[in-house]
Amino acid sequence: MSFSSKVKTDKSILSLIDTTFLKFEMLMNFLSGFVIVLIVAVSTINILGRWIFNAPVDGYIDWIEQFMAFFVFMGLAFVQREGGHIRMDMFVSTLKGRKLWVAELISTILILFITLILIYGTYAHFLRAYEIGDTSIDIGLPIWPAKLIIPFSLSILAIRLIIQIYAYGKAIKNNDSTPIAVPLDEDDIENIGK
Repeated sequence: MSFSSKVKTDKSILSLIDTTFLKFEMLMNFLSGFVIVLIVAVSTINILGRWIFNAPVDGYIDWIEQFMAFFVFMGLAFVQREGGHIRMDMFVSTLKGRKLWVAELISTILILFITLILIYGTYAHFLRAYEIGDTSIDIGLPIWPAKLIIPFSLSILAIRLIIQIYAYGKAIKNNDSTPIAVPLDEDDIENIGK
């Protein structure tokens, strides 16, 4: 599978780690997309079943609630790698070189700190649901699988953030204008081949 990326690669160990981990992130992202297809299929079956046979899908809302956690969280690390998240670049876009990488490093460290707190909280929430046998209201689906995917996906995101923190640190140390393993600005991507 080939796609256009905003991340520079080379033959270094850091780039090898980045691209190897990318394969796992792409699998998670693919599974997230597959869950969206499942949601569309279940929704279509529910609508047609209700309209044609007066028989909607049993526990439709319960199934959709379960699916939501999967497609929302499984692609987080991939989006972080590609710099696909929404952010305000008014300040950061004025920075270049070391100053830019320092700003990116600080924000990535803050994101990692928040992510680690969220991992702890969501894992505790999953464990509580698993231990008490929490189920959905309508058809009694176990809720713990959807609650487990959240700390799992956040852990994958934490690993991606650690890779990026190391890459930003290396970029600061080497004063690299186009570092590897981090998303680059569109202008920087065009200048790589020149």
